[in-house]
Amino acid sequence: MKVKITSEEYNPLLKRREVAFEVEHTETKGTPPRFEVRKSLASLLKTDLELVYVRRVETKRGAMVAVGEANAYDSIEQAKLVEPEHIAARNMPPKEKKEE
Repeated sequence: MKVKITSEEYNPLLKRREVAFEVEHTETKGTPPRFEVRKSLASLLKTDLELVYVRRVETKRGAMVAVGEANAYDSIEQAKLVEPEHIAARNMPPKEKKEE
């Protein structure tokens, strides 16, 4: 799985970086899990994993490339204030989802 950032903008009002990305996933054959994409983006953006939230990831039909959007916040408090609950729940690690 190769993640490539296609665009990045800083939003000073919401104190976050808004990122568009592409994921090439020829090895996995399917759309990669959101948590794996989140970890890759955190390392590319050189930020903490808890500050990155993947908004969407979708694979176009017939291609092994997914496109998506993510937000990287300046602080955890700001992320909890701005991100909707359903997006935060989707970005949890897989084992934490099963426990709830």
